[in-house]
Amino acid sequence: MTDVSRSPRAIQHDWEWQLRAACRGADSGLFFHPHDERGDARVEREREAKRVCDGCPVRRECLSHALEAREQFGVWGGLGEEERRALLGAASGDRREDRSLARSAV
Repeated sequence: MTDVSRSPRAIQHDWEWQLRAACRGADSGLFFHPHDERGDARVEREREAKRVCDGCPVRRECLSHALEAREQFGVWGGLGEEERRALLGAASGDRREDRSLARSAV
């Protein structure tokens, strides 16, 4: 389940970007896989979802939201679940490296 404690505050202007999203009104099933979806079917569905994201005027805002809220499932801002996990992992790894460098410099 998504951890909403990290979600941006619920102020209207923080969410208005969603009104301009290319996926607005689309079937959410395109962006979120069914429980039993595997293999080529999953790859193709995700590819189609990412095509929608490619032309989206609010792709950056969507991805920013997904990373901040730690969205675990679906395609957000043109990135799938594994891609976002890798991006978050790399970012946290950078922070650990920065901290250890700071300690060794003292």
